[in-house]
Amino acid sequence: MTKSLLQQVRSLVVVDVDSMDPNVSKRHTTAGERFQDMTSNQGIALGEIVRPENADLVKAAILHVQEQNLDQDPETFRADIIDTLTVLLGKRVFPYLNGSVHAQTSPSVAYDTEKTIAHAKRLVALFGEHGTPKERVCIKIPATPESLLACQYLQKIGIQTLATCLFSLPQALAASQAGCKYVAPYFNELRVHSDKSIWKEYANPALEHPMSSIILSIVAAFRELKSRTLVVALVSLQPDHITISGQILDQLALLPETKEIQLVPFSLTDDITSLLGKNYLANRGSLLRDAINGDVEVQRKLADALAIFDDCEKKTRDFLDTIL
Repeated sequence: MTKSLLQQVRSLVVVDVDSMDPNVSKRHTTAGERFQDMTSNQGIALGEIVRPENADLVKAAILHVQEQNLDQDPETFRADIIDTLTVLLGKRVFPYLNGSVHAQTSPSVAYDTEKTIAHAKRLVALFGEHGTPKERVCIKIPATPESLLACQYLQKIGIQTLATCLFSLPQALAASQAGCKYVAPYFNELRVHSDKSIWKEYANPALEHPMSSIILSIVAAFRELKSRTLVVALVSLQPDHITISGQILDQLALLPETKEIQLVPFSLTDDITSLLGKNYLANRGSLLRDAINGDVEVQRKLADALAIFDDCEKKTRDFLDTIL
């Protein structure tokens, strides 16, 4: 029997599902083929929360928070509902995973170490209350200096972390030094998903896209350092994991395997080597802060990603206001 392209991808790299819709995972799970992790963020969660078929889940989350009788202010009340919904959505996908469910800390605390730690702990505790153990939860955290210091602390107390909103080798090296389980460098800008005018077509993205060389430098650096941090990226860039959305999974499952998947070689250049001995987290992340501030594109992309996630979080709060 001919393999599907999805089966071929699964033979080359560990596949994570980039969806909080349990039907997506169910469609592409068999006795021999399961997803490792489920990723999520404020945008993915919003997409599920507003679906009419999830109205009962929204009501269940509201009721759960109300039953705590915590006498919160309205802002905290809504934030707790959003966290509970994130957990309940992840819980539905959990049966289809060999690994972990992911949840992302609020972009509003991306530059506050203590608040990032507090939100991560809250999410892990909520998952535990709803039957998902700590060791099967991974918290996605934006790769700012402050938040990567939070990752360093969280990893020490046994909470898995993934560095997201990541666009550079210094961010990735800092995440490795923090002990993050994963780094997930963005390939395309996040805004591509909502603004097609900035999409640029490449004949061979793995060779021509500007992020390809950055991701290859991360792979090369991590192999040289024997880093335990895993890279999530395109198959051809030789990562440890790839995360795939529901729509793309459906397409891959219908296509036959191909000979066109070619692994792009990576090499340790002098530019990469010159960065390997630097401690990006020392002095409260001062070296990483300098690296980000010295790269206009990284600054722009990081700010834009956080703004998009913040807008999704706001839209979720506005949606809840129509129900409460």
